[in-house]
Amino acid sequence: MEKKKAGKVVLAYSGGLDTSVIVPWLKENYDCEVICVCANIGQGDDLSGVEAKAIASGAVKCYVQDLREEFITNYIYPTIQAGAIYERKYLLGTSFARPLIAKAQVEIAEQEGADAVAHGATGKGNDQVRFELTYQALNPKLKVIAPWREWSIRSREDAIAYAKAHNVPVSATLKSIYSRDWNIYHLSHEGGILEDPWQEPEDAMYQLSVSPEQAPDEPEYIEIDFEKGVPRKINGCAMGAIEILTTLNQIGAKHGVGRIDLVENRLVGMKSHGVYETPGGTILIEAHDALEQICLDRETLHYKQVLALRYADLVYNGQWFVPLREALDAFVHETQKTMTGAVRLKLYKGNLILVGRKSPFSLYREDYATFGQEDVYNQKDAEGFIRLFGLPLKVRALIDIERHGKSTYAAPDYSKFKRD
Repeated sequence: MEKKKAGKVVLAYSGGLDTSVIVPWLKENYDCEVICVCANIGQGDDLSGVEAKAIASGAVKCYVQDLREEFITNYIYPTIQAGAIYERKYLLGTSFARPLIAKAQVEIAEQEGADAVAHGATGKGNDQVRFELTYQALNPKLKVIAPWREWSIRSREDAIAYAKAHNVPVSATLKSIYSRDWNIYHLSHEGGILEDPWQEPEDAMYQLSVSPEQAPDEPEYIEIDFEKGVPRKINGCAMGAIEILTTLNQIGAKHGVGRIDLVENRLVGMKSHGVYETPGGTILIEAHDALEQICLDRETLHYKQVLALRYADLVYNGQWFVPLREALDAFVHETQKTMTGAVRLKLYKGNLILVGRKSPFSLYREDYATFGQEDVYNQKDAEGFIRLFGLPLKVRALIDIERHGKSTYAAPDYSKFKRD
């Protein structure tokens, strides 16, 4: 079989077993130079030795990039502002991380004059789609190599054997029974006993948060200040994006907040059972929603909730760099102009309880809502409103009565029913 060829390949590299093995595999099967890109998105790993490991595995270069600020500002915040949640539960922590990593690959590929990009996503998951749609959107001229769809490696043992045969440095640590993805926004768990959705996840599986039973016996109150939809302060202390999310992760995890158990529909057609820990993200979403309750008018809020479903699908499906998401972002951005204010929350044993919100742009006015005032809201006006609002119902009922002698919704005559 003729060997495939590529001049330079830019690989999304984590330093783990799979991507370490991909380096010599690419060289062997594509006769190419390999340039690694390792993105720091807050995955909690020590990345100090990643560059040396990539070089030892056969790469000619390894870029280690701190993308945490960009991740939070350009991906996490817009998604929170959009209110996008996939299938009512999943906060999209992995979904919008992949386009960011793929974007970094494309930028390095163009800088290095590479002709191909590669990733370590398997052929049965969502991530392959997220990586490759981004490649197509940003530079469709780059060749895409997905080793998991080509090679014969099918197990961890196969990968270790391949690594040893090619002098790739690998750790001899025991692999967890769970497949995990970790970044500054969330930690996901799949596999192991989660393959049976009837089984309760074991407490030892969780890595970030304590169980509600082990959480403090006293509640903790926090106050978050927003400016145009962006969190700026916690308990009156101004913080940058990384510090805010890190702080909220710590607070939420301490109280067992942000655990999500979901059987979701993958884009590729199968269902999968995942458990997610998203303590800081859960807090931010609840706080942001609370501010929108008082700052957005009814029509805008309701329409925004409709668009949030579409936005979530786009993000989940890897369609970050598409015109529709950019157009939805423009709408969301407009809604955030008055999203300035403070929200107070109480955390207690896995519960996140909204206890207060305020804003200089609040549309809630106690003097308007009270039943005692007639200068803003005259209760007599409601009579005409209800008549007009119900006019279609009235017309339909009149027609039914004219045709059948009664309304469609008239109570049935139970005296006509026979008893057994």
